[in-house]
Amino acid sequence: MPDFPRTMIENLSVSRMIIGTNWWLGYSHTSVAKDEEIKRLMTGDRVADVLEVFLRAGVDTLMSPLTPEPFQAAVRKAEDRVGRKVIRILTPALDIAGTPEADTANRRLLDDCRKAGAAVLMPHQQTTDALLDRTTRTIRGMDRFCHMIREAGMIPGLSTHMPETPVYADERALDVATYIQIYNAMGFLMQIEVDWVHRMIWQAKKPVITIKPLAVNKVLPLVGLAFAWSTIRPRDMVCVGTATADEAREDIEISLSILERRPDDVELQRTRSKSSVERK
Repeated sequence: MPDFPRTMIENLSVSRMIIGTNWWLGYSHTSVAKDEEIKRLMTGDRVADVLEVFLRAGVDTLMSPLTPEPFQAAVRKAEDRVGRKVIRILTPALDIAGTPEADTANRRLLDDCRKAGAAVLMPHQQTTDALLDRTTRTIRGMDRFCHMIREAGMIPGLSTHMPETPVYADERALDVATYIQIYNAMGFLMQIEVDWVHRMIWQAKKPVITIKPLAVNKVLPLVGLAFAWSTIRPRDMVCVGTATADEAREDIEISLSILERRPDDVELQRTRSKSSVERK
């Protein structure tokens, strides 16, 4: 199988499909019970198995917070199996207090991210969106954080749940190379209508990483992925989280079939009610 299509974040080549990690870390956006189930099921070996599938398909770019050693060990295990390195996009929360102590803590955190292999550093939504000011159309103090990220040897980007973020960053020529935007056919967790976010993605001056394409399994993979891939630019990306190796294989094949405009080779789930529509 050829490598999954790629794009560029500044001078860094990344796969257009980004490996999401919410389904590995226990962020279900559903319930506490579902969160706890994920945490019980997602062992290091299972994470390595899922990641191996992605790497063998050329999907080598992973987005996550700064994670503890058991998670890092699972990543290394998959890398060793395939003989391919993971490109890491990390999304830590920074201290926005603006004090000397906060600056020291942030520099220490950024250094830890770089040591963990981060190539791209995108301050998490809880940082970015807390600084967004609709009155002045700015992201207060973010230029200083971007400078700190550059100093630490990483490419800065912005993780956000607010559609204004790319607009204001572009208007101010903020030194960032990519943006995260929630984008799915349901409008799940989106703050304004889907068509508005679609237009803003196409107007963004930097490549956009779209997240939550399946609305946390509220839409079928074919529906969510077809919408995402068909309505973004060739330079943009889709971040997909899966909990099993088989799910990863299915999402990769569905995505490739959409991009290549061909029928997919995914086995459909069967129930008794569908027997009448199957071809003999």
